[in-house]
Amino acid sequence: MAVSRAHPGHFTVAGFNHRGCPVALREQIYVEDVEQPEMLARFREAGVAEILILSTCDRVELWMAGDEATALAALDQLVAAAGLDPAVLAGYRHLITGEAALRHAFAVAASLESQVIGEPQVLGQVKAAHRLARDIGMVGPVLEPVLQAAYQAAKRVRTETAIGERPVSLAAAACQLARDVQGDLSRCAALLLGTGEMGEFLTAQLLAAGLGRVTVIGRTARRAEAVARRLGGHFATLEELPQALPAADIVVACHGEGRYTLSADSVEGALRQRKRRPVFLIDLAVPGDIEPSVNRLDDAFLYDLGELEQVALDG
Repeated sequence: MAVSRAHPGHFTVAGFNHRGCPVALREQIYVEDVEQPEMLARFREAGVAEILILSTCDRVELWMAGDEATALAALDQLVAAAGLDPAVLAGYRHLITGEAALRHAFAVAASLESQVIGEPQVLGQVKAAHRLARDIGMVGPVLEPVLQAAYQAAKRVRTETAIGERPVSLAAAACQLARDVQGDLSRCAALLLGTGEMGEFLTAQLLAAGLGRVTVIGRTARRAEAVARRLGGHFATLEELPQALPAADIVVACHGEGRYTLSADSVEGALRQRKRRPVFLIDLAVPGDIEPSVNRLDDAFLYDLGELEQVALDG
């Protein structure tokens, strides 16, 4: 469907993303798939005709038909439903209208706006949000052509560029390094620290390569439980990290707090409890979750995103 069949003046995006809003706040606003029908029904009661909720690790956004005032009112309603004060979060939000909103939708669907550009999950998340909204009658003549055009744009980016190769090559490099350090992955336990899409994708690839089991730790139990369910693993709270870390042969960190979640001292303590059995750590967060001096510890093998990319490039 041609982009021109959408009226850009009617399409508006409002929300919070990884560029402008701290992850700790985004986690609180996050809307699980099972919660979306109720929230969408509230929007309908408030007079919104077309709207979807795109809720991912990188962003919580409303894609909708309406003017700026309508979009901001809906966003305030979403924030209030999460138990937060809309006035406090006003400085973190973004509002995009017209042609810029169309370009934004295309870029998001094509994974050009993701923290890890090219990650494959976001297109499926857009389609899931589309389906949830459509099923209760909240997608119509404004949103439908925009979404169809966004899917076409994403397909072109995937087929005409090498953008999709990056996350796949990173995952392949991580699997090979994990085997180099740990050998038989079926005997290994992994700890996924954080609930970001790239961390989940990489852990899923490790599981496909034979990883034995995984535990997920997130800021909130509901997010960690949802990711653990998709991965077929268990979840734990951040308070349980000191107990979970020594049991992990592989650590995938994508917590994204903006400060170190794992210090060299905590990893050294875990290694002592492991009787110096090696641990392989991947830090996907920018800035990092793991103190870089961990790499100076005997029996700890830490790779950040840049180092993992270099391994992938070296083949």
